[in-house]
Amino acid sequence: MRPRRSGPRPAAACRSGAGTSAVTASRPALRQVVLYTRPGCHLCDEAWRALDALQVSLAFSLREVDIESDPELERRFMLEIPVIEVDGEVVTQAPVDLDAVRAVLGGR
Repeated sequence: MRPRRSGPRPAAACRSGAGTSAVTASRPALRQVVLYTRPGCHLCDEAWRALDALQVSLAFSLREVDIESDPELERRFMLEIPVIEVDGEVVTQAPVDLDAVRAVLGGR
């Protein structure tokens, strides 16, 4: 596993919609970004670092998924990793277009 961003993730990234207060309910939900990777993929490492740096200017939840953990993901993404998905929609794959990710996240 690669080292993760220091410090805990924002609590809002872990909350479900049930039982939110009026204050948290008025905040927009964090966008969910998933990076599909596999061990030993240097392009995946670069994509992780780029997304981690992007979190400084844009708020989103970032999660890494090893495609080798699921045969269907491995079949689907084997030749395309790294693959970046935002809110369930694939935005880019190798070669990663960080501008496309930034545009979808609203940070043009």
